[in-house]
Amino acid sequence: MKGSEDMDIAAEIQEQLNVETVFTINIADKFSIPIYESTVVTWIIIGIVLIICLILGTNLKVKNISKRQAFAETIVTKLEGLVAGMIGEEGKGYVPYLLAVLLFIGFSNIIGLFGLKPPTKDLNVTAALAIMSIILVQIASIKAHGPLGWLKRFAAPIAVVTPINILELVIKPLSLCMRLFGNVLGAFVIMELLKSVVPVGIPAVFSLYFDLFDGLLQAYVFVFLTSLYIKEAIE
Repeated sequence: MKGSEDMDIAAEIQEQLNVETVFTINIADKFSIPIYESTVVTWIIIGIVLIICLILGTNLKVKNISKRQAFAETIVTKLEGLVAGMIGEEGKGYVPYLLAVLLFIGFSNIIGLFGLKPPTKDLNVTAALAIMSIILVQIASIKAHGPLGWLKRFAAPIAVVTPINILELVIKPLSLCMRLFGNVLGAFVIMELLKSVVPVGIPAVFSLYFDLFDGLLQAYVFVFLTSLYIKEAIE
């Protein structure tokens, strides 16, 4: 009986790791582009964020603002202040990108509460986010120090550490990718184990923690680390 339960949990975990193809786009009967679950859910998240922006961002006024506009301005101000505090004054130009990543990962991690598979359970999604962030870090460094200054930083503080600094180009995105993916997957595994032991009551409480609080926390950690890398790059 216990072995059967273990197999059920393992099968459920495997199912969550598998990224199913929802449909395929055929181009001239020569090329086919598979559209995966994570892509479709990402489109849904983009649509949700767009609708929220349209609702909160229309009919804006300078004076005699509505409660809706006051609410929207409060959210934007708080989020901008949060991210700007991480990256510092010199990195303010990168705040919009970081805010977009924060919102996307936050919505991705909590959408599981509504029965959809979070895109962050797809290693391809977390890898893409990490690669985008590290490319931005290198662009920020080149913009701040110039191409030659960017290259010289690989030999800082001494030339002997150059291979290690170059290796960081792989280590940093890998760290961002695996940290986000691992935490989301780990939360799911813990929830499945809790459901198998205590099927009623307690899992619902822990679900609020792992799907809501921990999901938002992982979004914050990802953006915090990206901000830290950008801040180091432009110093």
